[in-house]
Amino acid sequence: MFLLVFISFLGCKDQKQNPALASLNLLRGDLQLCGNGQFGDVSFSESCSYETRVTFNLAIALLHSFEYTEAEKAFVQVIDQDPECAMAYWGVAMSIYHGLWAPPPNTVLEKGSKLLEVAAKLPKSKKAEQYLGAIGAFYEDWETVDNQTRKERYAKKMGVMYNANSDDTEVAVFYALALRASAVPTDKTYKIQREAGQILEVLFEKEPNHPGIAHYIIHSYDYPELAELGLTTARRYAEIAPNSAHAQHMPSHIFTRLGLWEESINTNISSASSATCYAESIAPGAHWDEEVHAMGYLVYSYLQIGDNENALEQYNYLKSFEEVFPPNFKIAYTAAAIPARIAIENKNWEEAAAIELPKNLGLAWESFPWQKSILHFTRAMGAIHTKDLDAAENELNTLKSFQNELIEMNDAYKANQVGIQIKMAEGWLALAKGNKEEALSLMETAVIMESITSKHPVTPGEVVPADELFADMLLTMNKPQQALDAYELNLQRRPNRFNGIYGAAIAAKQSGNQEKANHYFNQLIELTKDSNSKRPEVAEAKKFIHQS
Repeated sequence: MFLLVFISFLGCKDQKQNPALASLNLLRGDLQLCGNGQFGDVSFSESCSYETRVTFNLAIALLHSFEYTEAEKAFVQVIDQDPECAMAYWGVAMSIYHGLWAPPPNTVLEKGSKLLEVAAKLPKSKKAEQYLGAIGAFYEDWETVDNQTRKERYAKKMGVMYNANSDDTEVAVFYALALRASAVPTDKTYKIQREAGQILEVLFEKEPNHPGIAHYIIHSYDYPELAELGLTTARRYAEIAPNSAHAQHMPSHIFTRLGLWEESINTNISSASSATCYAESIAPGAHWDEEVHAMGYLVYSYLQIGDNENALEQYNYLKSFEEVFPPNFKIAYTAAAIPARIAIENKNWEEAAAIELPKNLGLAWESFPWQKSILHFTRAMGAIHTKDLDAAENELNTLKSFQNELIEMNDAYKANQVGIQIKMAEGWLALAKGNKEEALSLMETAVIMESITSKHPVTPGEVVPADELFADMLLTMNKPQQALDAYELNLQRRPNRFNGIYGAAIAAKQSGNQEKANHYFNQLIELTKDSNSKRPEVAEAKKFIHQS
């Protein structure tokens, strides 16, 4: 149960608003925080006047948990109370720069640039000059320089600042975040992520209640190969910032990587509750994107323990929404992924073939080709398995059009994600046409493409992993030993996936490996023991163990 707290900071100065800010649509108003305002402990040395210090530190704490709207409002309160505080303008520029998420739109880049122009004319300390110069490297030339290059410029500037101020916690934290944001998803060495994580781990020993340190450790290790490094921190972060919906959600990134489904469910229930409280305070009847985001992870986790009932409850709840805010890529992803996952995870191919985009959320779907591709990939797989090959061809053509659109948008990562979907659908279509060698070749390509690309931070995981779908194909082609090898590789990368465990059990059984069949069927029973699962696979597992 969350209690909404309204916090208003009254200034001691009666300053007139800077006319240069009039056109920037700065967010103002009382801070609306659920709970008792616990967002962790920070102490920022460049917070200008003494009177604004409490407000500034709260703004920093909110920023560290990606509570961007309230962070901006808090920084603007500082500006209104102390218009000469250059770092408050930096704070707003940081609050609208979401480095780990989608590239900001032009309106945000223009706003950030104008804020920094105002700050440039104000008196400031050397350290404030460095902070402003660093984020300025991101906003500079935004009309002509791509987002990745600008993120790398920002990280490089923060690196120079960090080397000159390595004993300053906030400098180190913001440098680590800038580093992590600059990492490209195709670098599977995770060199940058490891470097960021190591900086933060040292800091966490000294400041175990700092929200940014814990948060960014999780983001640095949000990969199957690194997730174990972030587990202790993941279990701590929600306690550090208990009133942040995002802080309640973030541990599930690590829990998902490690297949800790009950922990993921619990933390996302808390996140959704906090997000609902916040939404009721500013837009009664509407739903905040943090709630929807948590629901996406909830559905994924429920499906992995065979709990269709709760997964469907979340989906039906989503379908009841009449208004969401802001209508962004996170909401579009979740709205597309939830019904797709439910259909594919249950291999309900009739449902998959008929799946539709949600109409109730007010999303401009034409702006989200990657998210739309999830639905069309699901329809393609449904059509293939229900023998409607013409429909499957049509869905493939739609997927290829989305890939071309993303290429034209210079979004290589998402274009590649759609490309993986295309290869998987082409592979299964080839199999449906009797072209077995071509089918295997296409699926092997999809597996390779996926193995060298990291997942997007917004997702709990692929709608269906390519190597798991490859294993399914091998099993369909009566190659159980090869299928078992593929399933086991999939489970190394994605522990405790329901279909991965079940597939491994069936492959082991068909290849005559009684020991492994027992192991995986028992694992499936253990995985689902608290979910009252009605999945037929669970009944099959229990029957097998009983008879063996």
